[in-house]
Amino acid sequence: MSRAWSRLGLRRTNYFHPATSPSSVLRRPNSTKPATPNNDVATSKTIPGPSWLWLEPIYTPFRAYGRVQQRRPYATQFVSALVIYFIGDIVAQSISSDSPTAGSTGGCSVDNANGEENIGGVLANRDWARTGRALLIGGMAAIPGYRWFLWLGESFNYRSKILSLTTKVIVNQILFTPIFNSYFFGMQSLLTGSTLPEIWERIQHTVPVSWVNSCKIWPAVTAFSFTFIPIQFRSIFGGVIAIGWQTYLSLLNQRAAAEEQVAHEHAHDESKESNLSPIECQGESEAMA
Repeated sequence: MSRAWSRLGLRRTNYFHPATSPSSVLRRPNSTKPATPNNDVATSKTIPGPSWLWLEPIYTPFRAYGRVQQRRPYATQFVSALVIYFIGDIVAQSISSDSPTAGSTGGCSVDNANGEENIGGVLANRDWARTGRALLIGGMAAIPGYRWFLWLGESFNYRSKILSLTTKVIVNQILFTPIFNSYFFGMQSLLTGSTLPEIWERIQHTVPVSWVNSCKIWPAVTAFSFTFIPIQFRSIFGGVIAIGWQTYLSLLNQRAAAEEQVAHEHAHDESKESNLSPIECQGESEAMA
């Protein structure tokens, strides 16, 4: 019995006094200390390095535009088109010699005393009917153009990125560009009261030239847009380029209108001379002599 109790005592002693009790673990002199935050890392976050913080004022409007674009895409596209066509037409009128009351200063009235531009004169010399036509044409084309580029972005997506991008660019140049240019110049002529033969003549004079010139810029813009620009920012990216393009189209339209007017006046004078009788022609020649 004594041996049995001694064994129990030993067991109880071994059980209640283990070699690795929690208290002994906590009192170990070489215990691992909790990790302390690295002051260098915390400090490095507060030191401005060579970052792009100076671009933040530029990013902010684009982020706001992207949020509005996602919430109201059609309204955003409509307003964006109006702004683009308005700026494009104003710039075209500023550099065009065909604008009303435009002199050697390109339509801007200049004060002879100090040579400064008179802002009131500039606004008064604008052809606001022409600007209104541009806004109407741009507003009508805004939603169809937006839907076209959405469809183009979702189509022709092959395994090869180069093949997909090339197909999108070719399809856009073959289909969208000539159709849109025909619409633009045809509507410009129609809204000025031209007849159907005159509208067709305007399209023949402007669309081939504008299509050739569009091949110099829009394939690169389309490829860059589909490659690097997120979908919510593609319209604003293309809109910035379109301001210059609309300026060119407006100038081309005005030049074609001026050439057609000269040609019609010349044809009218020739028809008038051919309808004169020989006696009237002799009388006019004697009067001129």
